[in-house]
Amino acid sequence: CQASFIYIAFMVWPLWYHIIFVFFSILFCFGSTMATDAKNMAEEGSFMTEDDLNSNAGVTEEAATRWGPGHAGAKELAKMYSGGKRIQETIAVVISSVIGSSVLIQLILNFHVKAVPSIMIGCFIGALVADFLSGLVHWGADTWGTVDITIFGPAFIRPFREHHIDPTAITRHDFIETSGDICMAIIPTLSYQLYCFYCHTSEQIDKEYGLQCFLFITVIYLAMTNQIHKWSHTYFGLSPLICKLQDLHVILPKHHHRIHHVAPHETYYCITNGLLNYPLDIIQFWPAFEWLIERVTGSKARSDDMKWASKLK
Repeated sequence: CQASFIYIAFMVWPLWYHIIFVFFSILFCFGSTMATDAKNMAEEGSFMTEDDLNSNAGVTEEAATRWGPGHAGAKELAKMYSGGKRIQETIAVVISSVIGSSVLIQLILNFHVKAVPSIMIGCFIGALVADFLSGLVHWGADTWGTVDITIFGPAFIRPFREHHIDPTAITRHDFIETSGDICMAIIPTLSYQLYCFYCHTSEQIDKEYGLQCFLFITVIYLAMTNQIHKWSHTYFGLSPLICKLQDLHVILPKHHHRIHHVAPHETYYCITNGLLNYPLDIIQFWPAFEWLIERVTGSKARSDDMKWASKLK
């Protein structure tokens, strides 16, 4: 059955799809080994305990809080969340939901059985592409830029700075605050998809159906990335289904993401399902880019992140 599926897929899909499929399959094979490795490392005590995520155990009352909602930097960053930002996020969630629902309806109306191999491959690759894109954005915002950048800093860099000094703050955010920015980012892709369904011929739609499925699963995974990230910091009240999806690495597991939260937060940036973290870590993907940027610009990686972490009073 598997051999038949692969044969049909390679007959149907063009060459560049095959190349992408093989590339991400190799990465997936590497990534599939990391769940056990990460869990074993966590059990050995290399990371924060699940009942003390902010590492405040043993801190005396006289000492400044090192992490968590009581951290001075975390309090200052939390106050920067404005009413205008809330409005922007709400509008983005509404618009992306409407357009996304319309695209989904079109995908259902144009479904045909012969597209199943393309759908399956598109969904698989889309999940990995979304994971990589989540890591790219996460790495960029964690490593570069400052909260002081006009508009962009308080709106988009601030949440990343707050998260490292108060990792559980995200669990106190609702869906709009958690996912509003990503919903805004996916609107152009969803709009393009809707345009294709309404303006292309039936023949074009049939030909592009696998690509449309790939784009849709990618943007939906991205739209849910911060919610998935929130679940990876939530240790109580999660449904058994969410926990099972975490165990299967369909979404980011808790024990896996804890690797990133060991200071100085310089690895395991992919937060959609985390499958690409291990292979990217093996080839030193992020450090190589950091070295290049530091050499070209003279900027110091994570300097702003360290500044906020040191604001103890």
